[in-house]
Amino acid sequence: MCKTSKGFTLVEFLVAIVILMVGLLGLLQSINVALHHNLANQIRNEAVVLGDQEMATELGKGYDLVSTTTRLYPAVQRTVMQGFKSYSVVRTGTAFSNSKEVMFTISWRDRGSRYEHTTSSVISKTNQ
Repeated sequence: MCKTSKGFTLVEFLVAIVILMVGLLGLLQSINVALHHNLANQIRNEAVVLGDQEMATELGKGYDLVSTTTRLYPAVQRTVMQGFKSYSVVRTGTAFSNSKEVMFTISWRDRGSRYEHTTSSVISKTNQ
Protein backbone atom coordinates (compact mmCIF):
# COMPACT_ATOMS: atom_id res chain seq x y z
CA MET A 1 0.00 0.00 0.00
CA CYS A 2 1.25 3.44 -0.88
CA LYS A 3 1.91 6.04 1.85
CA THR A 4 0.56 8.87 -0.31
CA SER A 5 -3.00 7.52 -0.54
CA LYS A 6 -5.75 9.95 0.43
CA GLY A 7 -8.63 9.27 2.88
CA PHE A 8 -9.29 8.14 6.43
CA THR A 9 -8.21 4.94 7.99
CA LEU A 10 -10.69 2.81 9.87
CA VAL A 11 -9.16 3.82 13.23
CA GLU A 12 -9.48 7.55 12.43
CA PHE A 13 -13.09 7.01 11.41
CA LEU A 14 -13.93 5.14 14.64
CA VAL A 15 -12.28 7.86 16.78
CA ALA A 16 -14.33 10.53 14.96
CA ILE A 17 -17.53 8.53 15.56
CA VAL A 18 -16.75 8.17 19.30
CA ILE A 19 -16.12 11.93 19.61
CA LEU A 20 -19.40 12.67 17.83
CA MET A 21 -21.31 10.24 20.04
CA VAL A 22 -19.96 11.81 23.25
CA GLY A 23 -21.06 15.24 22.04
CA LEU A 24 -24.52 14.01 21.03
CA LEU A 25 -25.07 12.18 24.32
CA GLY A 26 -24.18 15.37 26.20
CA LEU A 27 -26.69 17.28 24.11
CA LEU A 28 -29.41 14.70 24.75
CA GLN A 29 -28.73 14.82 28.50
CA SER A 30 -29.12 18.62 28.52
CA ILE A 31 -32.52 18.21 26.83
CA ASN A 32 -33.51 15.69 29.52
CA VAL A 33 -32.50 18.12 32.29
CA ALA A 34 -34.44 20.95 30.63
CA LEU A 35 -37.58 18.80 30.37
CA HIS A 36 -37.32 17.81 34.04
CA HIS A 37 -37.02 21.43 35.18
CA ASN A 38 -39.90 22.47 32.94
CA LEU A 39 -42.14 19.76 34.45
CA ALA A 40 -41.13 20.76 38.00
CA ASN A 41 -42.06 24.39 37.22
CA GLN A 42 -45.42 23.33 35.78
CA ILE A 43 -46.19 21.24 38.87
CA ARG A 44 -45.27 24.14 41.19
CA ASN A 45 -47.33 26.58 39.09
CA GLU A 46 -50.37 24.30 39.39
CA ALA A 47 -49.90 24.27 43.19
CA VAL A 48 -49.87 28.09 43.22
CA VAL A 49 -53.06 28.21 41.12
CA LEU A 50 -54.74 25.68 43.43
CA GLY A 51 -53.78 27.69 46.52
CA ASP A 52 -55.11 30.90 44.97
CA GLN A 53 -58.40 29.21 44.05
CA GLU A 54 -58.90 27.83 47.55
CA MET A 55 -58.05 31.21 49.09
CA ALA A 56 -60.46 33.06 46.80
CA THR A 57 -63.23 30.58 47.64
CA GLU A 58 -62.63 30.95 51.39
CA LEU A 59 -62.40 34.76 51.37
CA GLY A 60 -65.45 35.02 49.11
CA LYS A 61 -67.61 33.68 51.95
CA GLY A 62 -67.36 36.88 53.95
CA TYR A 63 -65.86 37.55 57.36
CA ASP A 64 -68.43 35.70 59.48
CA LEU A 65 -68.25 32.47 57.44
CA VAL A 66 -64.45 32.31 57.14
CA SER A 67 -63.27 29.47 59.35
CA THR A 68 -59.98 29.46 61.23
CA THR A 69 -60.08 25.78 62.18
CA THR A 70 -57.58 23.37 60.71
CA ARG A 71 -59.03 21.31 57.89
CA LEU A 72 -57.41 18.65 55.72
CA TYR A 73 -59.09 18.55 52.32
CA PRO A 74 -59.33 15.35 50.25
CA ALA A 75 -56.47 14.86 47.77
CA VAL A 76 -56.92 17.01 44.69
CA GLN A 77 -56.02 15.64 41.25
CA ARG A 78 -54.87 18.30 38.76
CA THR A 79 -53.81 17.93 35.13
CA VAL A 80 -50.19 18.83 34.51
CA MET A 81 -48.75 18.40 31.00
CA GLN A 82 -51.17 15.64 29.91
CA GLY A 83 -50.77 13.80 33.21
CA PHE A 84 -52.27 13.92 36.68
CA LYS A 85 -50.63 15.17 39.84
CA SER A 86 -52.04 14.68 43.33
CA TYR A 87 -51.95 17.63 45.76
CA SER A 88 -52.93 17.73 49.41
CA VAL A 89 -54.51 20.88 50.81
CA VAL A 90 -54.53 21.95 54.47
CA ARG A 91 -56.30 25.07 55.74
CA THR A 92 -55.25 26.65 59.03
CA GLY A 93 -56.16 29.94 60.57
CA THR A 94 -55.84 32.34 63.45
CA ALA A 95 -58.50 34.65 64.82
CA PHE A 96 -57.62 38.11 66.14
CA SER A 97 -59.87 40.77 67.64
CA ASN A 98 -61.31 42.16 64.37
CA SER A 99 -59.56 40.04 61.77
CA LYS A 100 -58.78 36.46 60.79
CA GLU A 101 -55.71 35.02 59.11
CA VAL A 102 -56.32 32.12 56.75
CA MET A 103 -53.47 29.97 55.45
CA PHE A 104 -53.52 27.23 52.83
CA THR A 105 -50.62 24.81 52.51
CA ILE A 106 -50.48 22.87 49.25
CA SER A 107 -48.08 19.91 49.24
CA TRP A 108 -47.07 17.34 46.64
CA ARG A 109 -44.44 14.71 46.01
CA ASP A 110 -42.17 14.59 42.99
CA ARG A 111 -39.33 12.13 42.39
CA GLY A 112 -39.23 11.06 46.03
CA SER A 113 -39.16 14.58 47.51
CA ARG A 114 -41.96 16.50 49.22
CA TYR A 115 -42.66 20.10 48.22
CA GLU A 116 -44.96 22.76 49.69
CA HIS A 117 -46.50 26.06 48.70
CA THR A 118 -48.15 28.23 51.35
CA THR A 119 -50.49 31.13 50.72
CA SER A 120 -52.05 33.27 53.44
CA SER A 121 -54.34 36.24 53.72
CA VAL A 122 -55.97 38.37 56.39
CA ILE A 123 -59.64 39.34 56.32
CA SER A 124 -60.93 42.05 58.61
CA LYS A 125 -64.40 42.79 59.94
CA THR A 126 -65.90 45.93 58.48
CA ASN A 127 -68.31 48.06 60.45
CA GLN A 128 -71.40 48.70 58.36
